[in-house]
Order: sequence, then structure tokens, then C-alpha cells
Amino acid sequence: MSIEVRHIHKQFGTFTALDDVSLAFPDGRLTALLGPSGCGKTTLLRIIAGLEHPDRGQVLLEGEDAVHANVRQRQVGFVFQHYALFKHMTVFENVAFGLRVKPRRERPSDAKIREKVMDLLQLVQLEWLADRRPAALSGGQRQRIALARALAVEPRVLLLDEPFGALDAKVRKELRRWLRRLHDDLHVTSIFVTHDQEEALEVADEVVIMNKGRVEQKGAPQAVYDDPATAFVCGFLGHMNLFHGRVQGGRLQSGEMHFALPGGAANDAPGTAYVRPYDIQIEPCSPGDAARDDNTGLRVSLRRAQALGPLAQLELTREDTQEIIEVVMPSQEFDRIRARGCHHFIARPSRARVFFGSGA
Repeated sequence: MSIEVRHIHKQFGTFTALDDVSLAFPDGRLTALLGPSGCGKTTLLRIIAGLEHPDRGQVLLEGEDAVHANVRQRQVGFVFQHYALFKHMTVFENVAFGLRVKPRRERPSDAKIREKVMDLLQLVQLEWLADRRPAALSGGQRQRIALARALAVEPRVLLLDEPFGALDAKVRKELRRWLRRLHDDLHVTSIFVTHDQEEALEVADEVVIMNKGRVEQKGAPQAVYDDPATAFVCGFLGHMNLFHGRVQGGRLQSGEMHFALPGGAANDAPGTAYVRPYDIQIEPCSPGDAARDDNTGLRVSLRRAQALGPLAQLELTREDTQEIIEVVMPSQEFDRIRARGCHHFIARPSRARVFFGSGA
């Protein structure tokens, strides 16, 4: 089912949760709403579900305005962060609940309900727990039961609010892979809320990044990661080294290093270059060695190093500003450098994203 929101605005007292948000969610795709706490992503999800009403704007389901339709009419399945399972019911009865409370003319027979519930429990690979109560289940199992319950009513759209946020890292990683496989089998239009960048980039077909009630960027995960549209997106998606400076002579000057800029950049304007840790190469040097005549390198000294499996993480101190920058490189390459007893280096960013303005 296609979903579209147009010019959604939502205010809670003096706080603006959503500020003129317009988005289209592709039919049969899995979309992640990603952003920090308080950015409006859960509010938007609840408005799509019918659990909140916007102050103004439209929610279109299959092209029809659903703002005044209730939750049942919208035919959405909702999965909450904390499972919301009924503790006094068995796993089977939890999944069957949505079918049993349907109006009599729509309610399946007991035999049909049993067949459907068992099919769903097999789908989430937990049919062997049908007679258990939620208290006897692990967190990951409870979340899969919550998802089965949401799917039991055959929703036109599946909405998930931080579905794995209450789980430990290992279980969370396993479940998001499982969710991706499940979605590929079912092709239900799905929207899930998360503040975990890795989760969104790994699971979703499309990512919507939100900040302060507005949409900062929308696109395929790889495209958003490789080509961030704003300084916020650039800084939010993974760790960045920030090189603050000013634009002079068509380049951003940051201490003893500069970054080339495209034509048309204003002179004497503040700017910041964003560089990912693995986009910095280092080479050993002696103390006091010049970085390079063209100022594309930076003298640094080693502050701390830690090898984590195939990668080494280095903390380096800039000799011009004393600021810390981080570099990630293959452990084997760092082992060769360490064997030479080197503590001073020339660091050269191979790729940077520059944004202008004091807020960059």
C-alpha cells in the first residue's frame, strides 16, 4: 500500500514536534525513519497509524485522505519497542487476539484462527512456544511474537517503533537481519523508527533522516551515506573528524592544511570539512618535518592506538591546533608502522565533505 504525508504539522504546547513534513513511502518497501531523540520520528509514525492527529496536513493511504479514519479503518499493524504483550495470555492467544476481537461478521472461525496463528508462529520460527506465557520468553522471542501478532490481522502497512531498542546488541543484530528476510518474503509496506544508524543502513530500502521536526534527507542507504546533503546528516551518519576553518582564495584553510573547493565559494566565510576516519592516510615522519608544500597534509603525533581484529583505531594529536583526530586503518598496516617505532606522522585526508556557515 502506498503511503504519503503532506505538510504535516504537530505541536505539543510550545514544542514543535513536526514542522511541515511531506513524504511518500513506496509501496512494498521498508523505510527507516532515522534521527536523534525528539526529532519527531515516533510522532510521525503515530500519526500515520492514527494514534495521534496532526494539527494540520494530510495522511494519504492509497491516495485517500485517512486523517479522520480510526486505527482499525487504516488497517495498520503496530509493533512497539516494549512488546506490549498480554502477560496473562499464552503466546498463541496473544497472536490470536486481533482476530478474536474482529466484528462477528469479519471474524474467522476458531479453526481458521488456529491455522493462521500457527502459520504465523512458524513464520517467526516460534511455533514450539505456542503454549508459553510471555514471561517465559527472551526479549528477542517476545519481539518476534509481537510482530506475529501485528501481522495476524493482515495489515496493509506495518509500523515498528524502535522494535529492537530494548534488546542487547547481539540479539538486536540477529533480529534486524531476520526482519529483513521476513520483509523480503512478505513485501508489506513497512516503516520503522530507529536512532541506530547502523540498523537503518543495514535493514532499510530507503532512509529518511529527521532533525528538529523536519526532514533533512531521504534516499537509498548507500546514497545518503556517500553523499550527505547537510552538515547534520554528515555528522549523524557515523563518526567524523571535523576540520574548522575559513574560506580563503577558493580553499578552506584549517590550521596548516587546506581543502580545495569547487568554484564560486565565498571568500572569508566560515566552513567545516568533514572527514571519516578511514579516509585519512598516514605516513611516518620525523619531528619537525614539513607536511608538504601544497598544504594537503597535516603533522600529527600518536596519542593512543587500539587494534580491534582486522582494524586499528588511532587517536592522533594535530601539532598545529592540538586537536584530536581519529584514523582507522588495517591492523597489519599499523603493525608495520609500529614495528618501526614511529610516533610522528603526516596525515592526509583523501576525501572530505565541506559545509559552509558557522553552524557547519
